[in-house]
Amino acid sequence: MRKILTGCLLIALSSVAYAQSGTNSPYSQFGLGTLSPQSTGFNRGMNGLAYGFHEHNQVNYQNPASYSAVDSLSFIFDAGVSLQLTNFEENGRKKNAKNADIEYVVAAFRAFRHVGVSFGLLPYTTVGYNYSNTINVNAFQNPSSASTTYSNTFSGNGGVRQVYLGVGWEPFRGLAFGANVAYLWGTVNRSVVNTYSDAYVNTLSKKYTTDVASYKVDFGLQYTRRMSKTDELTLGLSYSLGHKLGSDPECDVISTNTQTSVTDTTHYSISNALELPHTFGAGLMWNHDNRLKLGFDYELQKWGKIDMPQFSVANGVSAYALAPGQLKDRQKFTFGGEYCKGERSQNFFSRIHYRAGVSYTSPYLKINGQDGPREISASLGVGIPIINSYNNRSILNISGEWVNRQATGLIKENMFRINVGLTFNERWFAKFKVD
Repeated sequence: MRKILTGCLLIALSSVAYAQSGTNSPYSQFGLGTLSPQSTGFNRGMNGLAYGFHEHNQVNYQNPASYSAVDSLSFIFDAGVSLQLTNFEENGRKKNAKNADIEYVVAAFRAFRHVGVSFGLLPYTTVGYNYSNTINVNAFQNPSSASTTYSNTFSGNGGVRQVYLGVGWEPFRGLAFGANVAYLWGTVNRSVVNTYSDAYVNTLSKKYTTDVASYKVDFGLQYTRRMSKTDELTLGLSYSLGHKLGSDPECDVISTNTQTSVTDTTHYSISNALELPHTFGAGLMWNHDNRLKLGFDYELQKWGKIDMPQFSVANGVSAYALAPGQLKDRQKFTFGGEYCKGERSQNFFSRIHYRAGVSYTSPYLKINGQDGPREISASLGVGIPIINSYNNRSILNISGEWVNRQATGLIKENMFRINVGLTFNERWFAKFKVD
């Protein structure tokens, strides 16, 4: 079984490292792209609820303090994939897009007494879109030129990924601390191509490239208070350090003569332009008899004070520089929970985990001076135990998620996603006595 797990880990890591974006959203052209869920399979059944979970058999990346709860004899390996269908709607026109993606690969084990270690690979942002619009040139002022059209084609791909190592420590009963240190890397490519149907008009292209190679640091705390013989309450706190990424975004403006194919390129670059926001998270989790768990999470990402690169033309002078007002502070509210009648029961159906969650997320983008899309989402999920002759602790996590993004006058998105995560829980560190 260990060889199988090692093989799965190598395959998953190589696949994720070269995986392309799992989105078709035109909103991913703004900011750093679409912010990826930082949750694993069991969290996603509760729409990402995480800060108060102190689980012994799951990897809870969103609060590294939780690693201290990992079983002492276990090695946990968790990998997840998603399948999604998105419906886009604008001015009565609708279009569907399908995506499939390897979402994450994480693992955890107990290193010392009350000390847990975790490592893995997850996406941080994703970029993936391709669309165009076409209009007539001077159709109303000069009908004779109505056959000449002007087209804009927008496309982008890439994203930022992270590989992390985390430690959780419980120095006192009920009080745990933890930290993740991650390496961020990736390339984001965006382009805008302006063309005319008139062969005598030049084509103008703008190509944006951003390379990221930096770090990310997260801290977590969990405090559990026993309220009665069957009830306990856990407070979870999380903080992610905001800092400059040391990235130098570039922009190439290319004018092409359609008659001679001669191009003229102007290159722009901004030094140390991109930045991660300070992020704060807090959550409460009520645990009744280790059967019913209900929780509430709040997250605040301070994007509002971060300037982003912008290409502009004023008085005939072109510039590519940092500009304020493109991002907003992002707030997310999540309520969810799970029910399991008996985690250690001999009855298969009593060991199934039933999960549900809902969230509201405020916009983090400003588009043409107005707020970008807010997000409402809901999910249902189950954790199905895997029971065979050599393993009865692994879990198959399956969830269905609905996400609605919309803003006044902008594209409306309805996304339906199926998340599948397989958590291998192997007894690797046990010492067996032979008589």
